[in-house]
This record gives sequence, C-alpha cells and structure tokens, in this order.
Amino acid sequence: MKRCAWAGDDPLMIAYHDREWGRPVHDDRVLFEFLVLEGAQAGLSWSTILHKRENYRAAFAQFDAARVARFGARDVERLMNDAGIVRNRLKIESTIDNARAILTVSREHRSFNHYIWSFAPADARGAQSRRTRPKQLRDIPSTSPESDALSKDLKRRGFRFVGSTIMYAFMQATGLVNDHIADCFRSRSPGKVVR
Repeated sequence: MKRCAWAGDDPLMIAYHDREWGRPVHDDRVLFEFLVLEGAQAGLSWSTILHKRENYRAAFAQFDAARVARFGARDVERLMNDAGIVRNRLKIESTIDNARAILTVSREHRSFNHYIWSFAPADARGAQSRRTRPKQLRDIPSTSPESDALSKDLKRRGFRFVGSTIMYAFMQATGLVNDHIADCFRSRSPGKVVR
C-alpha cells in the first residue's frame, strides 16, 4: 500500500497518516487539540509531538477549551515541570490564551468549527477542485492564501503560535486541504469526518 513518504516506518506516524491526517475534523475539541499540537511543533518534528500527544491530552484537560481557559499561574508552573510535554513557557501560555480566544470565537460564530471552516479552500467545501494532487513531498506548499488569511485573522483575535506555516499544517491535519501525494492510497478519499 503506497502512502505519503513522511509517514516513514514509525508505527505511530503510519497510524496517524492512515487514520487521521487529512480527514475533515468538525469537533471543536479536536480542532483545539490540533491547534495546540501544531503550535507546539514549531521548531520540532511532528514525530516528537505525536509521541507526546497523550501527555498533552492529560496536561491540558483533554483539550476542553473552557477548562484550559481557567488555567492560571500555578497551572503554568505545573506544566513547566511536566516532562511529558514541550516545556516552553511561551507555548504553554499561548495554549491558555488560545483557549480563551476560542471561547470568544465560538460565541461569535456558533462554534470554533464554523469559524475555522470558513477559511477552507472551495474544494474542501464541496466545490470542484482545480488543484492537482501533489506528486511528491516537494510539491506540497508550506503556506497558502487561505492559511495566510486564517493566520492573520487569528492573530487579530489574540491567538498566538498561529503563523501561516503552522496554520497550513493545521489545515492539512484537519482536512481543510488534502495534501496526500497523488499515489497515496488516502489521496482520492481522505475518509469519513472525524467527530
């Protein structure tokens, strides 16, 4: 079975590629999780973050934005001592700030999901795609006009660790774009919606 080369031979990366990456996500908790994990990845490998994912879930209240939004200084110090996550104060504090911002966005847009998907390219919303599937990893962009727009709007709303490259990776992970290479078995049918 042919898959995207980035999955490598790590069983966790293969499972992530095969079962999650690129599948449309519409659950606010899962969207928050990917926002945090993609931001945590900045400067690191995705494999490193993926191997810490369960620790992140435990550390950040299973990505319940309402609970994380109530974290305070003691929680930051607790998290700074948690070897199971990336112990970067700016990334930890941004997770708490982003949880608060998600709650505000959710009130304005009915849900974080409605807000996020308003930035999806037309083909992700059911329109005919004019984009061809990438043939190799080097054909996959690191940003797009949509990730630029999402990044800019998130920053305007007070989100942090949401640069355009991070937002493009977020869009790939959550199915707003399908960047499986053309001969990957997941390319043509990214799969069912993850709820």
